Amino acid sequence: MTLRTLLAASLMSAAIAPALAADPAPFTGNITLASDYKFRGFTQTRYQPTLQGGFDYASKSGFYVGNWNANVEQSLYNGASLEMDVYGGYKGTAGAMSYDVGAIYYAYPGSTGTKIDNKEVYFGIGFGPVTAKLFYSMDDYFSTQALFKAGNPGKAGGSTKGTTYLDLAATHDLGGGWGANAHVGVLSLKNGVANGLIGNSVTDYKVGLTKDISGWVLGLSYLTTSKKNYFTTGALSGVTKTAGDARALVSLAKTF
Repeated sequence: MTLRTLLAASLMSAAIAPALAADPAPFTGNITLASDYKFRGFTQTRYQPTLQGGFDYASKSGFYVGNWNANVEQSLYNGASLEMDVYGGYKGTAGAMSYDVGAIYYAYPGSTGTKIDNKEVYFGIGFGPVTAKLFYSMDDYFSTQALFKAGNPGKAGGSTKGTTYLDLAATHDLGGGWGANAHVGVLSLKNGVANGLIGNSVTDYKVGLTKDISGWVLGLSYLTTSKKNYFTTGALSGVTKTAGDARALVSLAKTF
């Protein structure tokens, strides 16, 4: 299937949706080169390299908007080779707790046949280096039901509206420009089995190290999933792989 880890280097994945950090400059940009694009634990590029980047605007009041883009495998997205995300929301603090509420739209321009997209709202909280963010799908989750119906005439599948993804993450400053990070994500896909998948939930995991080199962040992470064949990688020229295979991922990212 078609899913990905929004999100620069950690993003960088996939995971997930790009978040804006407080910065004196209202406009920022980001660019990432990585050995693979994994979104929520599953490759979006058939384990091939990815170039990702975007722009953000964050006001002093806490409101923000942004755009993030990455190449994707055409066979996953009905001919589309680009993912374009548009998002916006509000970030603030309440005592020791930070919070983030917003919405994100995932688009795949150029796809033919069944249109693939996704609309989510999200709410996150953080305490120091630990964060939790819940995403809620407002529509057919990455067109899962529509794709099932297109490939299985006469079958209805089931609505995937209300699918959730819980993103739990932690970071730790090791000093000297080094950092460590960890992530657990739980996708609860409504009517997953009814739409031909092997279950209604899947969990992805990530651990990683980063090194700041003159403003460029070099990352090395290890990612895996609880159901490695939950989603497909598309055509793989006869090579046996699943989209959620345990893999190491190398990335180089910069915010400017």
